[in-house]
This record gives sequence, structure tokens and C-alpha cells, in this order.
Amino acid sequence: MKLRSTAVTRANSASVPMDDRVDFKYDGVNDGEQRKGGHGIPKVSMVPLVFLIFYEVSGGPFGIEDSVKAAGPLLAILGFLLFAFIWSVPEALITAEMGTMFPENGGYVVWVSSALGPFWAFQQGWAKWLSGVIDNALYPVLFLDYVKSSVPALGGGLPRTFAVLILTVALTYMNYRGLTIVGWVAVFLGVFSLLPFFVMGLIAIPQIEPSRWFEMDLDNVNWGLYLNTLFWNLNYWDSISTLAGEVENPKRTLPRALSYALVLVVVGYLYPLITCTAALPVVRESWTDGYFSDVAKILGGFWLHSWIQAAAALSNMGNFVTEMSSDSYQLLGMAERGMLPEFFAKRSRHGTPLIGILFSALGVVLLSWMSFQEIIAAENYLYCFGMILEFIAFIKLRITHPSTSRPFRIPLGTVGTVVMIIPPTILIVVVMALASFKVMAVSILAVLVGFALQPGLVYVEKKRWLRFSVREDLPTLPDSSPVAAEEETTPLVV
Repeated sequence: MKLRSTAVTRANSASVPMDDRVDFKYDGVNDGEQRKGGHGIPKVSMVPLVFLIFYEVSGGPFGIEDSVKAAGPLLAILGFLLFAFIWSVPEALITAEMGTMFPENGGYVVWVSSALGPFWAFQQGWAKWLSGVIDNALYPVLFLDYVKSSVPALGGGLPRTFAVLILTVALTYMNYRGLTIVGWVAVFLGVFSLLPFFVMGLIAIPQIEPSRWFEMDLDNVNWGLYLNTLFWNLNYWDSISTLAGEVENPKRTLPRALSYALVLVVVGYLYPLITCTAALPVVRESWTDGYFSDVAKILGGFWLHSWIQAAAALSNMGNFVTEMSSDSYQLLGMAERGMLPEFFAKRSRHGTPLIGILFSALGVVLLSWMSFQEIIAAENYLYCFGMILEFIAFIKLRITHPSTSRPFRIPLGTVGTVVMIIPPTILIVVVMALASFKVMAVSILAVLVGFALQPGLVYVEKKRWLRFSVREDLPTLPDSSPVAAEEETTPLVV
């Protein structure tokens, strides 16, 4: 990987104009025939990419039971339908457009950098990385929650702590071995995790009573739990963008993979909700995390109960390895753009971001003490902060660089895209407003740390205490100011 100093890069990008209509040339990324990256490691193909996205967002219907507890079956079903339309679809479309416009590691950090500059790009990267690490701290804990019924010693104390550490080390090693391995593991785990729900739905069909779907009590709705559950289970579509540089022919593959994964995720939620809430009388207090395994035991017996418990445990492993991949490649992409020290861009002999993986694993271990609900609320809050920056960057790039090559483009004009993101923006405000004081205070403190961290890194670079570099084959958007537009005469060839 060829690098150039950030000082030289900034000087060059300021002095050499670029026509806004020129296609970006990402060496080894835009070439659809090239199946290996510059590091000689095979790139991720369509099927593994679909399941990587599936695990970034979902991993199966484990954890959606709380939506029924919070609001009843009707609002739970309608919620997943409505949220998919007003949140998941816009986020997936934005990811497809921006991910094909900037098919490089770093994803949304690069989008924000191109639109709003390095300071806000770093804040985006910090908030999203922290949100991802907090999210990942949940999965070893959930895995142990599923197996503690068989191994009671894992319910607490030192055995549980050691088990969390061992799981984290083992799954971190899988990430170290390569993204293609993680991708095919995700395919296996995804099929294994979804099959028991398909079988359970078939068993439930003869016992369905449609009247149970319409049970609703608006005076007894826990809106905070309801919205957080829906939001947590339907977000993170943009996470796949942070490893776009590792995808085979991302201009074509990424939009298709996002559409296939969207269908897989939404159907994977609605199918068990629709069949199971109508097959049995709904006792809302029973619908807590893990209740689907109890439903399986009632409908199919102990064998189906055991299958769903095993699927739930293994699904948490899939969530963990895919989230860690996204987080670590984000740090690598930020280093390749000069936002982090150069050592974050170091790859292992397997082509994986070694330092990024280690940092992400350390964050998981340090945050594994948080409770389930605190983890969901804290990650949602930080994720919302990052999504606000993402929406602003998307609209600004539509306005300032309308003619720049976008292999996939949302078939809406600027006004249409603004209208499209109004509902998810309102949802972001509501989710942030419903956060508890503790979650809000901790999240705001984390954001303020990012405000101080970025100038601190700039100072470190200025003092040359650490080396910062930029990959020399990564292009930069032109200055969109009127003065710069008048001066643009010669395209920049990267």
C-alpha cells in the first residue's frame, strides 16, 4: 500500500483542480474483473456480502420479542413493517448510493469528510465506532445467557467473566484470519439460525387464529422499549460501507446485496411474529428476550426448543464477527485517509486490519459490564448522532456535487431525497428524547471526548509524535465553492 504524508496530500488537493464530472478512479476497487485487492486477498462476493449485511443489521428474530411485550402483537407487526419502510429502506438506499460513489474502506466517515470536512468526519467515525463496539459487547453476554440453562456456572461470577474473555479472543481470532472466512461463516450461521423459525412457522399455521393479531391496548404501551427494540433491530444498514473496499465489484454488488438483505431481514422478523402471535394466546409479560424458544417447545417439542436455543447462541457469534469486521475496517479506512495514525492501516498477513481488530476487541471487553437495556439505549443514542451527520452529508453532496459519478443513484431529486429522510430524522429525535438521563449523560460525554480527541490528534501530527499518511490512490472531491468552480479547467488524474 502506497502512502503519502497528509501535509503533501492537503497541499496537492488544494492546488490541483478536478472537474466535478470526472469518474473517481479507485485502483483495485472499481475494476469489476479484479477479484483480489492490492493486498492479494480474495474479495467478498455476493452471497457472503448479503449475510454480512444480514448480521450487521439483524442475525435473526432473536430479541424482537420485547416489541410484543411493549405494545402487543398488532403494534409489533405494524411497527416492523412501518419502520422497515421509513427507516431501513432510506438508510439502505443512501448506503447504496454513497457506497458506490465512495467504494473504499471507511464508508460513512469518507462521506462526511467529503461533505463536512475532517473534524465532523472524525466525530462520525468516533460515534459510530463506539456505538458498534458497545453493540458488540452485548453478544458474548447474550450467548452465555442462552447456554447458562445448560451450564448454570456461566450465570455469573468469575466463570462468566472468563467465558466472556475466551469467547472474545476466539471470535477476534476469526476476524484476524480474514473477511472471506467471516463472510462464509455468516452464510452458514444465517441459514442455521433461520431454518428453525421456518419450521416453527409451518407447525404453527394450522393453529393460527387471526383475531389474536388485532390485540392492542394503547393505554398500556411502553413506548421507550417499543421504539428502542424496533430501532435496534432495523438499523446499521450503513455499517457494510466501512468495508466496501474489500467487496468484489462494489458498484454492482453492493446495491444488490443491500436489497436482498433487506428482504431477508424484514421477512425474517415478520414471519415468526405473524405465525407465533396468532398460534398461541398472547400473554404480553411472557414475551421477553428468548421467548421464541418457549413457543417452539409448546408448538414443536423439546427438539425444536433446543434447535432455536442453539441457533440463538450461534447467531450471537455471527453478529459479533460481522460487527467487529465493520468496526475494524472503519478504523483502517480512517487511517488511510489520514484521520488516525498510520499504524491503524497496517494489515496482517491475512489482509485484515490488525490494530483495528485489537482496539475493537479491547473496547468489547471494557464495555461488557453494561446491562442489556443500557447497551441498546447507549448504542442507539450514539448511532443517532452519527446518522444525523450522515444525512447532512448525503444531502450536501447531492447539492454541491450533483454530477459526480454515482453508479447507483436513488431515483429522486434533491427535494425528493430531503422528503425521504424527514421521517427517519423525526424518529432519531424521538429515540434520543426517550433516552434516560443516565444514557443521555454518558452518550453526550462520549461525544465531547470525540470533540477533544480530533484536535488532539491534529496536534500529535503537527508535533510528529506519530506518523499520519494518506493512501495515494484515493481521490478527493473538488472544492465546490463558486471561486473554485470558475478555476476548474483540468481534471485530476489519480
